[in-house]
Amino acid sequence: MADQTHVLRAGGAALTIVPENGCRIGSFTVDGFELLRQGSHYGSFPMVPWCGRTRNGQFRNGDTVHRLPQDAGPHAIHGTGRNTAWHAAPGATDTTAGFYYDLAEPWPYPGRVTQLFELTESDLTITLGVETYGDSFPAQAGWHPWFLRNLGRGGQDAQPSFTPAWQEERGEDHLPTGRRIDPQPSPWDDCFGMPDGVDVTLTWPGELKLHITSPAEWVVVYDEQPEAVCVEPQSGPPNGLNTHPRLVTPIDPLEVSTTWAWESLG
Repeated sequence: MADQTHVLRAGGAALTIVPENGCRIGSFTVDGFELLRQGSHYGSFPMVPWCGRTRNGQFRNGDTVHRLPQDAGPHAIHGTGRNTAWHAAPGATDTTAGFYYDLAEPWPYPGRVTQLFELTESDLTITLGVETYGDSFPAQAGWHPWFLRNLGRGGQDAQPSFTPAWQEERGEDHLPTGRRIDPQPSPWDDCFGMPDGVDVTLTWPGELKLHITSPAEWVVVYDEQPEAVCVEPQSGPPNGLNTHPRLVTPIDPLEVSTTWAWESLG
């Protein structure tokens, strides 16, 4: 049976959410044109309770070492949320909807993850939250959208524009080495630091401009595949459970948001 979907609409924008497939955005259209790569592994999915790769599938919380599934070579990648069926929260409207799931194995700590979508005629805001039901634990949250490189209307490919403060040097294992370097030209599968908040613009010349912002201070940009350009705001860098742990405590949950604002250029 096909996954059930939840559709939000505002003005010329339509958002299709697939709760049973990792609560990902399966489709995002503006004025009838699709912006996301299609397919059950694509669209835009949440990365939670960690982002990107975690080295050797291990992280430490105090003196305790935990192991995660090594599903990216030797590493664990992109969290558990994208592979989990989420539940709809009450109170959905034509333009807003919330979803949640409870953390479980292989994540070693009990807690809850929430995701809220808020659509207007000019922008989409998504908010992820992580709370604990008991012990404190390190966590991350972010998004992995696969924006189409070309919108298929005969126009030019997307052109990303951003001004990061630094780039995390990437080692042969695809993880940051801990050294910060000057931003390098594309192609990228790299993490960048933006301490004043993520601020990236994707422009399809003559067609559409998409402004991607977030209070988060890290963004991974991935453009090594011909079909898509990924702009991934996240609360910490890859392997951040180990290198930049942000503790979720009973009085201090993790919350991060991103906004996609668009402008027609046609």
